[in-house]
Amino acid sequence: MDTTEQTAQDIAKKLGAWLIMKDMKLATAESCTGGWIAKVMTDRAGSSGWFESSVVSYSNQAKKHFLKVPDGVLIDHGAVSENTVIAMLQGIFMETVADAGISVSGIAGPDGGSEEKPVGTVWIAAGLRDKMVHTRKFLFKGDRNQVRLQAVEAALTMLLELVEGG
Repeated sequence: MDTTEQTAQDIAKKLGAWLIMKDMKLATAESCTGGWIAKVMTDRAGSSGWFESSVVSYSNQAKKHFLKVPDGVLIDHGAVSENTVIAMLQGIFMETVADAGISVSGIAGPDGGSEEKPVGTVWIAAGLRDKMVHTRKFLFKGDRNQVRLQAVEAALTMLLELVEGG
């Protein structure tokens, strides 16, 4: 299925409705998506009712400073890893009053990939405060824009499933 921004907008609309219904606020920690999740969520009128904040932590220094990601996590696992997105999500919950969170780190390309972590590798964590965090590794195909948009859609979908079920 071709991922479009309209699909992401539709998921964001549904997620926003669930967040309002459950009186929850969302915060995001974004790296490769560059704030696109926050953009899609705040494109909706009334988003201040469910959207708390976003940190675009593109560099490792920003991940450490704003999200309190430990040096050891970045050194031992790299920025694009399950451990890093978990730490980013924990940072969101430490630094905000959000009830729900998303963190994303990946390699959108066209360069920066390796044999171990090719272009299109994206790790996403979604969680509710004080509950289990769900993580997933993706290998998206396409150009830089397509990889980023697929990551936005996947992240919103992961959190929507948690909020609907939680």
